[in-house]
Amino acid sequence: MLEIRDLSISYGQHRAVEKVSLNVSRGEIVVILGANGAGKSSVLRAAAGLLPGMTGSSLEMDGRDITNCPPDEFVEAGIALVPEDRAIFAELTVQENLKLGAYPKRARKGASDNLARVMALFPKLAERLRQRVRTMSGGEQQMVAIGRAMMSAPAILLLDEPSLGLSPLLCSELFRALAMIRSTEIGILLVEQNAKRGLGIADRGYVLENGFVTGSESSAVLSNDERVRKAYLGSDRSTFNLR
Repeated sequence: MLEIRDLSISYGQHRAVEKVSLNVSRGEIVVILGANGAGKSSVLRAAAGLLPGMTGSSLEMDGRDITNCPPDEFVEAGIALVPEDRAIFAELTVQENLKLGAYPKRARKGASDNLARVMALFPKLAERLRQRVRTMSGGEQQMVAIGRAMMSAPAILLLDEPSLGLSPLLCSELFRALAMIRSTEIGILLVEQNAKRGLGIADRGYVLENGFVTGSESSAVLSNDERVRKAYLGSDRSTFNLR
């Protein structure tokens, strides 16, 4: 389990996140809802070990304190991030990108099995292993990014806006893949601009507003809460507090 307690993040004088606490267990999908600038991506970056020096914050993975560990130790602990910009190597082939994902020590022994799982998740990639990633569509590049993260043998997968810029058909394929990933007992912490899609696949959700967690409920409860519906599932962007 990934456990985040009292996470506070500042950029200079700007306080982006204030005492956020959340957790993700293996085999569940947890979605973070919030408007642009609410601090969602900052939470994911912190959970991946990319924002050091968070005074007073605590991050644990399976009971081990990893708060002040370097990013590579977060990966070795079983945490993998797929950032919003995907951060893939465009000049390399699909196969080369996936091989780089298997670099962590925890992933090397099972690299062949992990590659087979990625091919089962994304059959299109099996047909394009020798293709340079820069020549692929946005949806295919997203498959490469998620596949590379899966090659690290994660226990928790962090996804930042995975459906951004994808067609409805590719969105459906993506969310089917996420459901398959969950079935393998991998936990997913998801930031998703399509709140309806995110809640539709998630087990639980947190509402993040101006850097604060203002609500935490099951996805069913959040989907039926009138304030959530108005703020994130409709046209009304009014603020609210679920406490």
